[in-house]
Amino acid sequence: MGLRDRVNSALKQAMKDKDTARLGTLRLINAAIKDQDIAQRGGDSDAGVGDGDILAILGKMTKQRQESARAYEEGGRLDLAERERAEIEVIEEFLPRQLSETEISEAIDAAISDTGASSIRDMGKIMGHLKTRYTGQMDFGAVGPRVKDRLSAAG
Repeated sequence: MGLRDRVNSALKQAMKDKDTARLGTLRLINAAIKDQDIAQRGGDSDAGVGDGDILAILGKMTKQRQESARAYEEGGRLDLAERERAEIEVIEEFLPRQLSETEISEAIDAAISDTGASSIRDMGKIMGHLKTRYTGQMDFGAVGPRVKDRLSAAG
């Protein structure tokens, strides 16, 4: 079952369970997916976005909510921060397991050797390689500087 189908069945279940908080988050996910479908609709394809795109959407939604929760905490609005965290939990149900620090380091090493990267100029190649294999499993904003450091040390 694809991600889109998993989200839709979770949405239907939340409706049956009358779980309003979960339902709201699932509707937001569905809306984001549909927005992306509309944005990509250019030709005669009605297929919509694939699982890779949906993972990217979910990752972005998670990151936005983490930033909001941090801002709410700093502003003393713990109730709103908790709501953001509850939404993150629902979104993360559809994301693959996040890699550990060790696994991320191993993935970076493997990407460097697979692409034959030797200098900082190869950073784009490595990041592209990581994104095709590990979308939704790591924070590429945090991984970028690590790749840069590794390449600087190698070059």
